[in-house]
Amino acid sequence: MQNFWNSIAQWLHSLGLHPDREVLAPVGQAVGQAADKFGQVAGGMDLPGLMALAAALGWASGFRLYAVVFVVGLLGASGMVALPGGLHVLEHPVLLVASGGLLFVEFFADKIPGVDSVWDVLHSVIRVPAGAALAAGVFGADSATMATLAALMGGTLALSSQVAKTTTRAVINTSPEPLSNVGASLVEDGAAVGALWLALANPAVFAVVLVVVVIALWVLTWMLWRFLAAALRRIRGWLGGGAAPL
Repeated sequence: MQNFWNSIAQWLHSLGLHPDREVLAPVGQAVGQAADKFGQVAGGMDLPGLMALAAALGWASGFRLYAVVFVVGLLGASGMVALPGGLHVLEHPVLLVASGGLLFVEFFADKIPGVDSVWDVLHSVIRVPAGAALAAGVFGADSATMATLAALMGGTLALSSQVAKTTTRAVINTSPEPLSNVGASLVEDGAAVGALWLALANPAVFAVVLVVVVIALWVLTWMLWRFLAAALRRIRGWLGGGAAPL
């Protein structure tokens, strides 16, 4: 914990900022007390626990990639969770600032009708490989075989949640009122953070919940795709029926 606050202070000094230790000390003490209460959760993780963490990183990345990077990095940097070696890069102050800034932008962009869909399209090529890379990072320092398996699992889960998110938003945006967008976005916020917490707190329960949720999202996505396909057919029918003969 002390090393973390020292690194923060050194980084601020490099930017020409010189915060007083008396200002940082109470913050460090408060975070330290929270870390003691939370415990070194990942420090004694067995294989099922590591796989649960990898699955949570992949699945949650399909909804909120920047939230995953920021929250996991902050937990590791503050000492609340002893991250596996491959995820230590998330603790770097520069990456924390960058992911925190992008999280701030995404939090609001994802709640504006139309803007959320554009944001999803732009990030559709980022979330899946990032989810695979984060999942692989759980085993990256120890086993290439397990890292590869984790990458395949994380990428697949990120794709499933990304497709469900994009499809759901496309249907929601057919309605002009913004409340449904805000509600859906808040649910995704909670789901991403909740998945990380449950994977760390109780991997066995998380595994069961993840299977149920993934199946439910597949069914929901299939139903929404049918709805969108039917809506497109009706639109083509209206356009075709309204065309004047030449």
